[in-house]
Amino acid sequence: MIHEDMIAFGASLPRHGALAGLDLGTKTIGVAVSDGMRQVASPITVIRRVKFTLDAQALLALVQDRALVGLVLGLPRNMDGSEGPRAQATRAFARNLIRLTDLPVTYWDERLSTVAAERALLEGDTSRKRRAEVIDQVAAGYILQGALDRLRYISDRA
Repeated sequence: MIHEDMIAFGASLPRHGALAGLDLGTKTIGVAVSDGMRQVASPITVIRRVKFTLDAQALLALVQDRALVGLVLGLPRNMDGSEGPRAQATRAFARNLIRLTDLPVTYWDERLSTVAAERALLEGDTSRKRRAEVIDQVAAGYILQGALDRLRYISDRA
């Protein structure tokens, strides 16, 4: 099920279990996962996009291998908050994906996540070649960490 609201997403999750954060690009899907207590997001891999069926197969294999309990997709909004073609493509990916899995899915506003990832990699003195290899998974880490922080804030106030 797709949850537009982070509160509903949090309520649909088991008490413990890792989540995945996804940075969906046209050529790659950056993937980050959390620890089971949902404290820290760690970038783990990049899935090279081929076509939806193969992309979903690779993603769901990762879900099974890591016993993930939910997915957070970065939603690429425009700077004014509106949604363009990339956001529509992300929503279409999510609609197709939930036909293949029962995992709860939500969106996280990913504005500037790639900029933040690039800045962090530059500050770490990462080479241009290495930055190109890991930027998508680091951006997925920023997306997932934002969602984890929000979920923790919601649960602390409950």
